[in-house]
Amino acid sequence: MFTDSHAHITKEFYDDIESVIKNAKDNNVNRIIIDADSISSCYEVIEISSKYDNVYCCLGVHPENVDEDLSELDRIVEANKDNPKFIAIGEIGLDYYWTKETKEKQHEMLRHQMELAKKYKRPVIIHSREATKDTIDILKEYPEVIGYIHCFSGSLETAEIYLKLGYYIGVGGVLTFKNANIKDVIVKLPLDRLLLETDSPFLAPTPKRGETNEPANIPLIANFLANLKGISIEEVSKQTENNINKLFNIGDINE
Repeated sequence: MFTDSHAHITKEFYDDIESVIKNAKDNNVNRIIIDADSISSCYEVIEISSKYDNVYCCLGVHPENVDEDLSELDRIVEANKDNPKFIAIGEIGLDYYWTKETKEKQHEMLRHQMELAKKYKRPVIIHSREATKDTIDILKEYPEVIGYIHCFSGSLETAEIYLKLGYYIGVGGVLTFKNANIKDVIVKLPLDRLLLETDSPFLAPTPKRGETNEPANIPLIANFLANLKGISIEEVSKQTENNINKLFNIGDINE
C-alpha cells in the first residue's frame, strides 16, 4: 500500500475527483493527503476530506498568494483544530522564482503559519523554490515544529540540514526524469526520512510525463526509488507508510 503525501485534488484541476480517488485505490494508493494553497482551497480540501475516509487535508496559504487574509486562515484552523482529517499546515513556504519583490511579505506569512503549526501541534508542508537559505533560517526559528520539504530538488548538503532539523524529504515524479540530478542525492538519503508524493496535477513521472498527474502514479515513483536504492518495492511501501504515520500521527496500517 502507498500514500500520496502531497496532491492538489481540487475542482480547479479535476472535473471528476471521485474517479481520481477511485483510480488511486485501484493502483494500491490507499491514502491521499491534499494540500490547500489559498483561503478558498482550504474550505475545499476540508470538504473533500470529509467525504472520503482515505483523504486527509492540509490547511495553509502558498507563498505566491501573499495577498490572502491570514486572519481568515486563523479562523479556519481554529474551527478545525479537532478535525482528525486536518493533519498539517501546508502548503507554505518561500518562492523567489517568479518574483523577489514580495520577499518580506513571504517571510512574514511563513512565520505566521509556522506559529499556527506550533500552536496547534501540526507538522508543516514546506515549499521552497530558489529560497533555500531563507527557508532554513526561518525553520530554525521553530525547533518545536517538524514537517517535510515538498518536491525537494536541492543538494545533499541542503538535504542533510533539513534532516538534522527533523524534516522529511518529499520524493516525486522529478526523480524519474532522465536528466534529473536529484537521483544522486536521494540515493544517499535514509529511506526512513523519505515520503512519496505526486504534486498532482503537476510533474507526472516517466512514462507519463506531460500528462495530468494523479495519485495513482505513486507506484511508478516507488518502483523507481526501489530500483535506485537496490531494494524491493515492498520495503519502500512499508517504510514510507511508516514515515507518513509517524509524521502525521494517523496510525500504522502495517500492524
